[in-house]
Amino acid sequence: MQLKQLCDFCDDYLKVADFDDYCPNGLQVESTQEVHHIVAGVSACLDLIEAAIEAKADTLLVHHGYFWKGEAQPLIGFKGKRIRALIKNNINLLAFHLPLDAHPQVGNNAQLARVMGWEVQDTFGSVGLHDIVFSGELKSVMSLDELSQSIADRLDTRPLAISAGDRPIRSIAWCTGAAQGYIDQAAERGIDAFISGEVSEQTFHYAKETGIHYIAAGHHATERYGVQALASLIAEKFGVQQQFIDIPNPV
Repeated sequence: MQLKQLCDFCDDYLKVADFDDYCPNGLQVESTQEVHHIVAGVSACLDLIEAAIEAKADTLLVHHGYFWKGEAQPLIGFKGKRIRALIKNNINLLAFHLPLDAHPQVGNNAQLARVMGWEVQDTFGSVGLHDIVFSGELKSVMSLDELSQSIADRLDTRPLAISAGDRPIRSIAWCTGAAQGYIDQAAERGIDAFISGEVSEQTFHYAKETGIHYIAAGHHATERYGVQALASLIAEKFGVQQQFIDIPNPV
């Protein structure tokens, strides 16, 4: 397929124009116009680029790309090394951040629900024209330890659980990545437990003092699935080769 065809499809399917994001969504590095082999991954780190080179890919599709607001603009140091490696090896880079978190089918939150067996019943926490936090009820009541263990087992991660007492858990809300700040909206809705990727110092006190359980399941661990779903959809629709390469990250 042509690179423009891929970019147009992703921009439209993910509704990129609806988001005011911290980085540009879509094509970030253009190296070749023909797309035959996509490597998908969470973050466009050098290890992933080198893995894509070894796989002889022509396109890298990630959740975390480059050119974030507030970062230094010169293409020097490790940033320059990454981009030189992409261009030298004729590899395009496409990155989708908030649009891939929020998408109701292939998004990180929707795919986390699929992996965990959670049913999505509502959304909140708007970013632009779309909600980013998903919520629902568990199939059966769980304790914090039971919910934390189920996350550990299915995501192969070591979650950090903050207890708000002996409150049983039936209702949950979740948002992958660095979404710990949405705990206040979850608490205001009377939700029993909130799950995100990262945790902040103040999250501990907020959870205990407002009576909502909290689990930090890992930024990387919670965001491995959206880009896989998107790459699989592209491969099925356009007949290109795709593979997911996981670069382990404990954070």
